[in-house]
Amino acid sequence: MDIGTVVQGSESAFPKAEYDRRVAEAREGLAAAGLDVMVVTGPENIFYLTGQQTPGYYTFQALVLPAEGDPIFVIRQLEYFNFIANTFISDAAIYQDSEDPVSFLTKVIRDRGLVGKRVAIDKRGWFLPIATYEALQEALGAIGDAAGIVERLRAVKSPAEIEKLRIAAAYVDAGMRAGIAAVKVGATENDLVAAMMGAAIGAGSEYMGMEPLVSSGPRCGVPHGTWKRRRIEAGDPAFLEMAACHDRYHAALMRSAWLGTPPTEAVEMMKVCQEALAVSLDTIKPGVTCEVPHLAAQAVIDKAGYTDAFRKRLGYSVGISFAPDWGEGAILGLNKGITTQLQPGMAFHLPPALRIYGRFTVGVSETIVVTETGHDVLGTIGRDLIQVG
Repeated sequence: MDIGTVVQGSESAFPKAEYDRRVAEAREGLAAAGLDVMVVTGPENIFYLTGQQTPGYYTFQALVLPAEGDPIFVIRQLEYFNFIANTFISDAAIYQDSEDPVSFLTKVIRDRGLVGKRVAIDKRGWFLPIATYEALQEALGAIGDAAGIVERLRAVKSPAEIEKLRIAAAYVDAGMRAGIAAVKVGATENDLVAAMMGAAIGAGSEYMGMEPLVSSGPRCGVPHGTWKRRRIEAGDPAFLEMAACHDRYHAALMRSAWLGTPPTEAVEMMKVCQEALAVSLDTIKPGVTCEVPHLAAQAVIDKAGYTDAFRKRLGYSVGISFAPDWGEGAILGLNKGITTQLQPGMAFHLPPALRIYGRFTVGVSETIVVTETGHDVLGTIGRDLIQVG
């Protein structure tokens, strides 16, 4: 097909050599799992292996990666030129909107002589409907589980990936500073978010994997609440959490503010959040298991008597994300019982927060990268409870 003036790989996030390395390592994972072919459908894994990114991932796309031979990308016609600009892959199988993409995929697998091979698919992603899986199973027979093969590679970032995270963290800092500056009596929650998004995007951020979590007054005492036009009043708490994105790599940040003098209880809870974060960060270094930072934070919270206000994991992996999430929590978390050892290049968002449900939430977070000797905090904003007025 004539690609006109679109240049292959011209908008790729990384050089071709980076993808070649990733594909080679994924193939090693295939071999270790006793598989011949992996069908990759998750947009994050597709991006990791190829560079392909599009907000049109709600339509079917798949990378067919054989253990040997060239990969084949099954893609909708409308996305083809996007695919050319973002990837260095030459072999695309293009389907039209009038065609059933799953039937098209199975025909591609047959035409490439891959029927009868040990085929697996990344079953645990967001974007594999049951009907799609069942149709593939009916057409191809037994299908193995390739979940974890690419995710294990994504958990440890290369130096080039870490640089993307650093840039994203700078965007977050810009957005959070603007959001904090917008906290004032008479402002609405929408004003805060407009300031945060505008500053982060102005600094360079692309579209984020999830919306900011911003709420005020008693609304911020409900987890995962976000802006809803409420006007901020004197004496109100304000909760601000956001992520920003550079080449699909996300960093995140959480801060808390109070209009006027906060109650003693909120001040004490914020001190506990700060201590829990600091203590957990002190534990992070290569060889430590993922549960150790969580247990350290939990011990601080339990000692202060706020166990019931903290019923969650301490943190989660961050990196490549598409909506509906800004994290990689499905890959790796900092939580009790997770005995995976930390390695240099792993990246996490740690957001300890405490709340009195229906009254207020206070919290503070950092995005960090595990280094050879410990960790590196990517953000630059102070961790104090911000008092306005």
